[in-house]
Amino acid sequence: MQKIRVNMASESDISVQGHGVHTAFEEMVDSLNKRSDIELIRGEFGRTVDCDIVHLHTIGPSTWRKLFQRGPKKVVSAHVVPASLVGSIILMDKLLPAVRGYMRWYYNRADKVLAVSGTVARILHEDLKVPQEKIETFYNTIDMSQYASDDAKKQAARQKLKMKGDEFVVVGIGQVQPRKRLDMFVRMAKELPDVTFIWIGGIPFKRLGADYTTMQKLIETPPQNLKLPGVIPHDEIKNYLSAADVFCLPAEQENHPMCVLEAAGAGLPIVLRDIPEYDDTFKDDAWRCNDDEFSGAIRTLKDDKKAYAAWKKKADAIAKRFDSGAAAERLVKLYHQLLQ
Repeated sequence: MQKIRVNMASESDISVQGHGVHTAFEEMVDSLNKRSDIELIRGEFGRTVDCDIVHLHTIGPSTWRKLFQRGPKKVVSAHVVPASLVGSIILMDKLLPAVRGYMRWYYNRADKVLAVSGTVARILHEDLKVPQEKIETFYNTIDMSQYASDDAKKQAARQKLKMKGDEFVVVGIGQVQPRKRLDMFVRMAKELPDVTFIWIGGIPFKRLGADYTTMQKLIETPPQNLKLPGVIPHDEIKNYLSAADVFCLPAEQENHPMCVLEAAGAGLPIVLRDIPEYDDTFKDDAWRCNDDEFSGAIRTLKDDKKAYAAWKKKADAIAKRFDSGAAAERLVKLYHQLLQ
């Protein structure tokens, strides 16, 4: 069988990498590179690549050359919708009509748009006017075996990170921006002084980030039991997940966050905000909270061994549901369908 030549590109290769889109891109690149029926060409933003498929993970101007290239079929993974940018970049609420128009133009240029959740698929069709036949719901997946942990790995990770063997550790991952709600970690840390909280991530857009001054103050003045290592290499994130007891992400808007998948792969109970974006993905396998419920959820997981075991089992269900084993096969079938 002749190989399909795929030029897969994400502007995170040439810009900021401390976010889930880059992780999703890396996971897809790795899974396709393992196949004998795909010839993958990564990036190559400065030139036109002779290929059958152009598959884009970001929608910035550096991708326009590939989007307009004649010949190859165009696939775009829709990791962001207009609401994803509100609370991320300064003045984005005022620029939202222009952003919506741009996304509508961009996504409609593709032959196939891969929505990372059912909610994104609905927004693509209803808000951004992408024809239904162009949309395919294609959840982010990861190789869960890369994150699997056990008691030995946990203790080794804690020793490496200079954590006490018996402390109860809650980890969150995300850019420091208003919609991610780092302030909830500050609140939980104050309400639960016997728990260690760790937030991994920084402010990638610096002063262009939404509410920069407030976010910077959160970073500079954390409670004593809240650690902020900032942006770290992805392999080091695995150590923090291995060392943790619980994963918590109180973000107000997400699509299908990679960090939740990674935490599920590490076997951590998952605590999230109760938002509709999770209805068709994590469902009831994550403990979904409102503002006043996060600390209570963490307290229960710390003190109630039966509850902890039950939510750990639910996290295992998430891990099984979003393992990358079958995702590459489905993607290649989609490529074949486009080329018929």
